[in-house]
Amino acid sequence: MAGPVVACAVVMPPDKRAIPGVNDSKQLSARRREELAVKIRERALAISIAAASVREIDRHNIYQASVIAIKRAIRRLAVKPDHVVVDGRPIGTLAFVHTAVVKGDARCFSVACASIIAKVTRDRIMQALALRRPGYRWEQNVGYATRAHIGGIAELGITPHHRRSFLPCRQLSLEFHDPSEVVIDTEALERLVVDDPAGLTLSAALDIALAPPIDSAREASPGA
Repeated sequence: MAGPVVACAVVMPPDKRAIPGVNDSKQLSARRREELAVKIRERALAISIAAASVREIDRHNIYQASVIAIKRAIRRLAVKPDHVVVDGRPIGTLAFVHTAVVKGDARCFSVACASIIAKVTRDRIMQALALRRPGYRWEQNVGYATRAHIGGIAELGITPHHRRSFLPCRQLSLEFHDPSEVVIDTEALERLVVDDPAGLTLSAALDIALAPPIDSAREASPGA
């Protein structure tokens, strides 16, 4: 319901054993994800973080915004992969040779590593933004549709960080202002991948969430 969609691309060394405990990020506690994220960053040959903004989610839809974020993450890798493994189904507009694995974050080690880094990064963004917007309990629900979050929307209305295309936001708010200028600064986002969660400051999170507008239409089109 709120916040960007975050993607991670990671290159893990093929000659090293898998890190014990790495699994689908949704199956891990927040504390365990943080612990594993440190180990993944220490082991990885390359990590790239990218995002698509609320504006792009509302403009395209959540799937296409996820594809935009995935493309950005792969392009920003310092080590260029020979082959890419993606979670879910094949992406027709992805300009990389790739294999799609349904539920890949539970079946493929490198995909699981990427999902953990992406989840930790997004959670940190939402927790930092919660300091500026305390009425929505983002420090607990990290933008997902919980009763407390929906109650906050009903009481306070929506923010520029809410996905207006998601039904509860449309039902519970009057559109007196336009938050469509909210986009993601992917370079600032990548600078937030630090070992210490305290390294993500409120000002850094706001730099990401409130960056100047960019045009992502070309990135979402076929052949991008």
